[in-house]
Amino acid sequence: MENDWLSVPFTLAGKRVFVAGETGMVGSALVRRLQSENVQLISAPREALDLRDQVAVGAWMARNRPEVVVLCAARVGGILDNALHPADFFYDNMMITVNVIHAAYQAGVGRLLYLGSSCIYPQDAAQPMAEDSLLGGALEPTNEAYALAKIAGVKMAAYYRAQYGCDFISAMPCNLYGPGDRYDATRSHVIPALILKAHAAKFAGAPLRVWGSGQALREFLYVDDLADALVFLLKHYSGAGPVNVGSGVETPISELAEKIADCVGCKGWVEFDTTKPEGVLRKVMDSSRIFSAGWRPATSLDDGLKRAYADYLARGAHDLAA
Repeated sequence: MENDWLSVPFTLAGKRVFVAGETGMVGSALVRRLQSENVQLISAPREALDLRDQVAVGAWMARNRPEVVVLCAARVGGILDNALHPADFFYDNMMITVNVIHAAYQAGVGRLLYLGSSCIYPQDAAQPMAEDSLLGGALEPTNEAYALAKIAGVKMAAYYRAQYGCDFISAMPCNLYGPGDRYDATRSHVIPALILKAHAAKFAGAPLRVWGSGQALREFLYVDDLADALVFLLKHYSGAGPVNVGSGVETPISELAEKIADCVGCKGWVEFDTTKPEGVLRKVMDSSRIFSAGWRPATSLDDGLKRAYADYLARGAHDLAA
């Protein structure tokens, strides 16, 4: 595993780079980060290229010939959205994954980084979750469809490396948040969902209602820190196994809710609805591989939440909350 790390860094400068999912939260953060790397960014907005269309993706890849591809595009959502639309989550993510990875191989892409998710690990995986716990048990039922599609992507990248010699790698981020996040009552992840609720509660003089008991522990990473980690991996990592990317800090949902209420200025109280699901009670990743290689996140949760809420307000909070 030690020799998966490159002794001579891969050079990004001058390369043609395609960030699939460039307008999403992760993709836009990565585009910001790559602007300091002297690369030529190749754009394919969602309205111009449907990544679920195999023929269109193959033709686009053959025509544009990127040298580096980072696959950030995905259909994502919170617990409720996953529960209501499992078929959509499975189909969309499988098609995006298969089409982009195979077209990258056909076009001779020199380096591809696939973005997985911490939810692909078994629901009863030993904590912190190490990379080798993948496929070691049953998945969390609330997001199984999404997780299965993401597992397929991680394995597909490894299979193309094994059979065709493609320099395709994978990264597993923990729960992400920050500028560009989605604020939607049914589709948001935990931090944007709580910001949305706290902002509404602030003006209504109502309590901030949180799903679950508040006892669940989660790990959060500011999206610009993830973007920096992805560039680090592109430059320094070349192995078949996925690499965890987390903050290494566990936060109870109850504490998170209080932090968000304080950040938003919600002077009411926090209530927990134990009739609603909250997922596994502890989920933190073992990020020792990337930490030992020299990368660490730079943004604290408190600072990240302030920036996230500022972005929410700047994008028109009242419209987003509607």
